[in-house]
Amino acid sequence: MRCILLFVKVKAFSAHTATVNDLSFDMEGEYIGSCSDDGFVVINGLFTEEIMKFDYHRPMKAIALDPEYSRSTSRRFVAGGLAGNLFLNTKKWLGHRDQILHSGEGPIHAVKWRTSLVAWANDAGVKVYDMASNQRITFIERPRGSPRPELLLPQLVWQDDTLLVIGWGTCAKIAAIRTNSPGASNGALKNISFSSVKYVDIVASFQTGYFISGIAPYGDALVVLAYIPGEENGEKEFSSAVPRQGTAQRPEVRIVTWKNEELATDALPVHGYEHYKAKDYVLAHAPFTGSSYAGGQWAAGDEPLYYVVSPKDVVIARPRDAEDHINWLVQHGWHEKALAAVEAGQGRTELLDEVGSGYLDHLILERKYAEAASLCPKLLRGSASAWERWVFHFAHLRQLPVLVPYIPIENPKLNDTAYEVALVALATNPSFHMDLLTTVKSWPPVIYSVLPVISAIEPQLNTSSMTDTLKEALAELYVINSQFEKALALYAGLRKAEIFEFIEKHNLHDAIPDKVVQLMILDCKRTVSLLIQYRDIITPSVVVKQLLQASKKCDSKYFLHLYLHSLFEISLDAGKEFSDMQIELYADYEPKMLLTFLRSSQHYRLDKAYEICVKKDLVREQVFILSRMGNTKQALAVIINKLEDIEEAIEFVTMQNDDELWEELITQCLRKPEMVGVLLEHTVGNLDPLYIVNIVPNGLQIPRLRDRLIRIITDYRTETSLRQGCNDILKADCVNLLLKYYKEARHAVYLGEGEDHGKIEDDEAPETSERAPNIRTSVVKSKMRGGGRCCMCFDPFNIRDLSVVVFFCCHAYHVACLSSSDSLGANDNVSDSENEGDDAAPGAPRMRCVLCTTAAGG
Repeated sequence: MRCILLFVKVKAFSAHTATVNDLSFDMEGEYIGSCSDDGFVVINGLFTEEIMKFDYHRPMKAIALDPEYSRSTSRRFVAGGLAGNLFLNTKKWLGHRDQILHSGEGPIHAVKWRTSLVAWANDAGVKVYDMASNQRITFIERPRGSPRPELLLPQLVWQDDTLLVIGWGTCAKIAAIRTNSPGASNGALKNISFSSVKYVDIVASFQTGYFISGIAPYGDALVVLAYIPGEENGEKEFSSAVPRQGTAQRPEVRIVTWKNEELATDALPVHGYEHYKAKDYVLAHAPFTGSSYAGGQWAAGDEPLYYVVSPKDVVIARPRDAEDHINWLVQHGWHEKALAAVEAGQGRTELLDEVGSGYLDHLILERKYAEAASLCPKLLRGSASAWERWVFHFAHLRQLPVLVPYIPIENPKLNDTAYEVALVALATNPSFHMDLLTTVKSWPPVIYSVLPVISAIEPQLNTSSMTDTLKEALAELYVINSQFEKALALYAGLRKAEIFEFIEKHNLHDAIPDKVVQLMILDCKRTVSLLIQYRDIITPSVVVKQLLQASKKCDSKYFLHLYLHSLFEISLDAGKEFSDMQIELYADYEPKMLLTFLRSSQHYRLDKAYEICVKKDLVREQVFILSRMGNTKQALAVIINKLEDIEEAIEFVTMQNDDELWEELITQCLRKPEMVGVLLEHTVGNLDPLYIVNIVPNGLQIPRLRDRLIRIITDYRTETSLRQGCNDILKADCVNLLLKYYKEARHAVYLGEGEDHGKIEDDEAPETSERAPNIRTSVVKSKMRGGGRCCMCFDPFNIRDLSVVVFFCCHAYHVACLSSSDSLGANDNVSDSENEGDDAAPGAPRMRCVLCTTAAGG
């Protein structure tokens, strides 16, 4: 049951001068009847000014209007009082007339009218009268031990047209009106007037542990207004004496079945209940048709109403609906069940907001912040204002970090400030720095301003609360705000592997110079490659300076070696000022490359380089430096004494091309007989082995001397044979080349412009004349003897109609002059005799320089 404390004055009637004892409405609710101790019965129209007043001269205690009062012309009602008479008042042609239906058994305490049935209670019990047949149906005795009516009135109510509910003292009975069945009687029923038409059965009866101040139907159950008196010596008693002040308990509204099974109980918070008696309470109800009742539920708007009246309060009660159930769950702290009921569709949709808000408040009071945050998406849904309110509420409680993962970024989109407050809350709590980083990466930057968040984090940079995760989050915020250089500084400190892609993406090469060491520690190979690629921006001096100043926590010398080595491979002069340093680095980290560097570079100090090599015991490097310093004898001594490699010593001496060094080598080798033998084997072609043999002291034992001498002689013979063969080949090649040159020199070159002349010349001398290109023509002209004149006719050559034959002796002739002269025929014998073995065909004519041929013949 849902109880509502309510009192609103709607309409008032001043009809009586004494206490009003009972009220009755007709079925249509258009008329109200009242009776009073002043002896009057008054009927008022609720919507009209009609008033009817009847005087019975004795206090009247009960009244019941005909249910059809507003429709019937008879305007009937029944009333009774202390006189003990039950009057039936009917309107006739000549006015209203009273008929006594019953009398003589004491005062009439209650009367109820339903259809044609009238039930009333007096001191003897309850009687039922049928207006249709004008006869009494039954009499139900008053329960034994029930209190006197002056202390507790009997309660009568019609549940429907055939069920009468009786409550008297601590006893409740349900009487059923039967039809067309012979009458019966039991211990509780006595027929006063036998009727073959209708009779009454007591279908239920039970005793209660309280006094019934009111009773009414509730579907298939009963609503009972229970009065619980004060306890006397540990037992509840009811007596005719006035109860002690302040001993009564709160009245209760109970729902019970016909078997007295209690379904629900509600204690009523009425004022002054401690001082009230059982008869001070009244339970009335608005008659319920029951047409829409099914399974304990009513249709909307068809619920029965119950009125609990006390001297100072009127309580209206109605059956609980889904919303009442939800509110009841909320009041008892079962918010989760209330939420489940709302989600199941019980109650208005708007109720979800109310229940959800209450549930969240409850969780907050219980300090279950994480659970409250997880429920926010379901409870707040798409309400941006609700989300913002709870964001700031969590922030006020310093619990906003637990809500951040659930804050929506769209549908709905919140105010910028809400997102900024959330990020700042994460930033100020080291436990949630990882959540901050995740949130910054996942939230779109357009929904908030990064400057307030950056301003909240930057003061923590040099404090103990600054974690690496917070630095990375700050770097992400810098990137969003296009502060790439600041982000780079943080990434470098965090040693993020993606920093190289970040540098390339945002072209941050100018910001690298002060971060060389950090980048080297992260990935030295990629850093070196980057520094080499942008060495114009990041100069070698800057890089070397940073690496030299690096802390001892990293191997800065190794990083320096990698950088200078890569610089050396790119350019020999790029790091020339660091050559001395580079020698030491090579000696420490890559000795195999030192000799290559020494041979390639010209910018290091020889004395310092030699000192390093001696210190590191790098022998071959010492040899190279000594030879470069000009101290070849010492270099040779190092090879022989430390390397003990005679072959290398021979090679070294051979490269120096110094006879004194050979003497030194021989002198050094004489001290070691084994070296003398090796020296003999490898000096063939460089030094006469006999010279070495002659200076070897007598008696010196040289291992395997015989075999070595045989090999020396064999090698010497082979070498001599090869040299002779090479000389013969060289001489033959020289002769052949001279003959070829001589033949080429005797050929003539034709200089001309017309194709016809060329053809004529080709016909006349197809194998001896050649057509030269124009470029070559100009060259030959510049070298001709005779100043550009024909050596036969001495006429100058015409450039336009050029037709000239030029020989390699630089004599030139007109083609016509040379062809018409008899020199060609006269010199045939000479040509043939001089050109035996020539590649020309036998008998073919040959062009010869007239002047040179004549001079040779003369």
